[in-house]
Amino acid sequence: MRLAEPLKIAIVGAESTGKTQLALAMTAHFQVTGKAARMVSEFLREWCEREQRTPMASEQHAIALEQARRVDTAHGGAQTIADTTPLMTAIYSDLLFNDSSLYDFALQHQRRYDLTLLTALDLPWVADGLQRDGPHVRPDVDRLVRQALDRAGIPYHVVHGQGQQRLARALAIVEHAGKQFGDLRPREQGDWAWHCAQCGNAHCEHRLFRDLLKVDSVRP
Repeated sequence: MRLAEPLKIAIVGAESTGKTQLALAMTAHFQVTGKAARMVSEFLREWCEREQRTPMASEQHAIALEQARRVDTAHGGAQTIADTTPLMTAIYSDLLFNDSSLYDFALQHQRRYDLTLLTALDLPWVADGLQRDGPHVRPDVDRLVRQALDRAGIPYHVVHGQGQQRLARALAIVEHAGKQFGDLRPREQGDWAWHCAQCGNAHCEHRLFRDLLKVDSVRP
């Protein structure tokens, strides 16, 4: 029986959408089930805590490079769950500084992941020191992430839900993508086309919300 190959899973999304909590929960789940797994934390958080400020436009490139380096060096021999990627640095450079120069590098790096999970905007916004720009920014960030991934042809899957439900949906996406731990069958990104209300596929998302609205409209 062929040994399973380690996965690289990217978690991206707007601020205060549960990326870190989801990365921690997924890593813990795989470790508890006996699978080697490690989480790569967000370098920007470490940078802001060290410098006690947010980065300037000229510092964004170095932050993106370091985030990519940490993911690449962490991957050997274990499943890797990345709490954000250089794509988010590129998004904020575009949004805050009108600088789109990081997209090419960020999207090239993003293609190295087996799976990209986008955290939905269904969690309440929570302040977090220097790293929060405000709830009004989240829709624009979410839009830019989707547009960048769509333009690059990189498949992604949206993770909704609260608490354990959010974790369960993320794990279901991994499973239905054909990337089960212990029984991996390598595939090219985008090979699978399974659609349902729980799959998280971005193309199913609007259908999911339409169905929810229909249910609400007929409730007594």
